[in-house]
Amino acid sequence: MKIACHIILATIFLLSFGTKEAKAQPELFAAKEPEKGEIGIHIGQQAPDLMLESPDGEMISLSSLRGKIVLIDFWAAWCPPCRRENPNLVKLYHKYKDREFVNGTGFTIYSVSLDRKVEEWTAAIEMDSLEWKSHVSDLKGRESPTMAEYEFRSIPFNTLIDGDGIILAVGERGSALEAKLNTILK
Repeated sequence: MKIACHIILATIFLLSFGTKEAKAQPELFAAKEPEKGEIGIHIGQQAPDLMLESPDGEMISLSSLRGKIVLIDFWAAWCPPCRRENPNLVKLYHKYKDREFVNGTGFTIYSVSLDRKVEEWTAAIEMDSLEWKSHVSDLKGRESPTMAEYEFRSIPFNTLIDGDGIILAVGERGSALEAKLNTILK
């Protein structure tokens, strides 16, 4: 009982101290706006560049797609939710690939596979009719450094960037992704 009272008093003290601190120095507790050119994984930051191999052995960098609106899509052939999302991505690709955006011409997808076997990866690309050209992987599965770099733990996961590589949205799928694309059309 005595310990519980001490814990409650300590909690009250910390909550009231934290509240006074936040009022006294709000800049310490406010969300920091990203600085122009700052690299990171949050909206408004420059997306970290990726350089990964295509199924044909060609190295494709994310930055090679500058000038277009790009959806960086992390997925895998073995991931049922990813495979269910693929028809939506195909539809969006066809609808927006030749459109003009506020800061980009055209829309494409940079598909980063977390597969380990190239055969399963390429079979899924063909089976799901993923027609865009930028399919890449390091074939390290869940040990891929891209997961740590983009700070995600599960797939499907995506990040939408503009023609300068600035992050516009994170984790949007389905109709929410289409709505975001519509907001940046010219």
